Amino acid sequence: MSDPAAPIGGRAPPFGLWERMLAGRYLRAKRSQGGVALISVISFIGIMLAVATLIIVMSVMNGFRTELLGRILGFNGHVFVAGPVLDGDGRDAAVARIAKVPGVVQVAPIIEAQAIAMGPTQISGTIVRGIAPKDLAATRLVSGNITRGSIRGFGEGEYGGDIIVVGERLAQALGVSPGDALTLISPTGGATAFGGTPLQKTYTVGGTFSVGMSQYDQAYIYMPFAQAQLFFGREGTADVIEVKVADPDKATQMKAAVHRAAGPLAMVTDWTQRDSSFWGALKVERNVMRLILMLLVAIAAMNIISGLVMLVKNKGRDIAILRTMGAGQGSILRIFFMSGASIGVLGTAVGLTLGIVFCIYIGPIQQFVEWATGQAVFASDVYFLNRIPAKVDWREVAIITFWALAMSFLATLPPAWRASRLDPVEALRYE
Repeated sequence: MSDPAAPIGGRAPPFGLWERMLAGRYLRAKRSQGGVALISVISFIGIMLAVATLIIVMSVMNGFRTELLGRILGFNGHVFVAGPVLDGDGRDAAVARIAKVPGVVQVAPIIEAQAIAMGPTQISGTIVRGIAPKDLAATRLVSGNITRGSIRGFGEGEYGGDIIVVGERLAQALGVSPGDALTLISPTGGATAFGGTPLQKTYTVGGTFSVGMSQYDQAYIYMPFAQAQLFFGREGTADVIEVKVADPDKATQMKAAVHRAAGPLAMVTDWTQRDSSFWGALKVERNVMRLILMLLVAIAAMNIISGLVMLVKNKGRDIAILRTMGAGQGSILRIFFMSGASIGVLGTAVGLTLGIVFCIYIGPIQQFVEWATGQAVFASDVYFLNRIPAKVDWREVAIITFWALAMSFLATLPPAWRASRLDPVEALRYE
């Protein structure tokens, strides 16, 4: 025949027009015509929901890790220096040397100790962090999130004065506001001939901060460094030197340079060592969740097999006629392969779009659900954050798309191969 697309009397190209047309016709056929439209719709919905769920869950976990990492590393240091270098005049010299290391953006000696806070209405345990005024101002996650009052006056006066900055949730629990008095009790502040005794002192709340993590907002108080030395009995020393670098992911590689600058007696660690169990558990949870949801996608793709097997069974007579008219086994395989694969392609595409749109508008969706139900769907005191985070990782999206398409294609091959191997004589005899 002269038509290059014709399957009879000529060589039609693979995946040509007539093959695509026949595959689409079989896919749209009604049940009365030997089609399996209902099963195809169910398979499409299953793949769509599985892909969308995988994208949404992984994006939320990526966003959760990014937000958590950003807030934790914005509140705390990235590299920590301890040892004899913290004592005496050598500390200031070490701080100056560390600050000159390429990639270091902030160096701050701090004191961190537990205390008891006594407010007008409540008593609570707290963590007091002693820090220099300039270093508090440079900690943008705190100084840039002052909710009430200000940090003016912090560190002024003799021994740094008595102005402190309190976490917003802690201030609410204690019933104090900027300008109010807050009494702190240090378990180890006073030194006598019989050992350490608790030390009690009243401070003035200068301001409150909220970094968006209940772990910090309900537990931390900032105190001037010199005042913390006196209050906790740390005269002439510090607990640690916190170092912040431009790229926290390179903190491990920068430990050697920081150690050389701090001196041979310094002990240097980084944030991955301090919270290794936490970050390790988060990584394992993320990998396991990805594996489980990928298996869910594979199970959804398996629905294609049942629909395609029934389609091959119903179209046995058509297959036999096509074979007797000259259609090859490859053409029959491609026809049914396209019938099944199109379900996977369409389901993946719609699921991909649905998942990405959901992640982009997850904030308004959360607000609507909370308004409609009257319940908080993301409790900040449980999950540390005050909103559901979502970060679409396009590399992860590409992997999910490849996996969904691969599972769909693999599920399509067995029944399509079976259709291509159908004996036309046997099919017509039983028909």
